Amino acid sequence: MTHLEKAQELRARTDVHFNCCQAVLVTFAEEMGLTEEQACALGANFGSGMRCGSVCGTLTGALMVLGMKDYPPEQADALRRKFLDGHGEINCAALLKKSHDAGIPRKEHCDGLVFEVVQMLE
Repeated sequence: MTHLEKAQELRARTDVHFNCCQAVLVTFAEEMGLTEEQACALGANFGSGMRCGSVCGTLTGALMVLGMKDYPPEQADALRRKFLDGHGEINCAALLKKSHDAGIPRKEHCDGLVFEVVQMLE
């Protein structure tokens, strides 16, 4: 199973909700030396922009993955810039407002960001 397929599987589950950060972290848990449960716990308070509309959970999760995989800070900066360039924002509240104004349902928007960031990490 590819990382993208894993993320898609997680976001499609209806028995449990994986927030955006958790979906990214759990997807890469094995490579980070974590169990899925540990990755889920780590990301628990980073969904919905750190639970307050701040930095998007997909981005915080991606930065955690890069840190755990010992990538240099320059690569983390490049990923953050690529995300910002692609969306014009990094904060959850602003991203959600833009998608709402464009008529994109929240789940569809968030799923899209999860899948995009997972592909960026691959």
